Amino acid sequence: MSICDFEDCDNKSSLVSRLSPKGYLVSSGKKAYSFREAYERFNYCKECHDRLMEEVWSRVRSSGTKNDDHVAPTAV
Repeated sequence: MSICDFEDCDNKSSLVSRLSPKGYLVSSGKKAYSFREAYERFNYCKECHDRLMEEVWSRVRSSGTKNDDHVAPTAV
């Protein structure tokens, strides 16, 4: 099993996600026909993945400015 990709975490990963450690979906930049090929995948332990998801959803729910150039984490 791989090590968690979250910064400063050395736990063994138990989950694979398309969310980067910064909380955004990451595209490989290649024209791909399958979902698996289209996005880079990251490994996380459960604790770091839970924390990342909390941060992502708090940004989505916040009423702050939505004028930045980041794609919503739910956009696929």
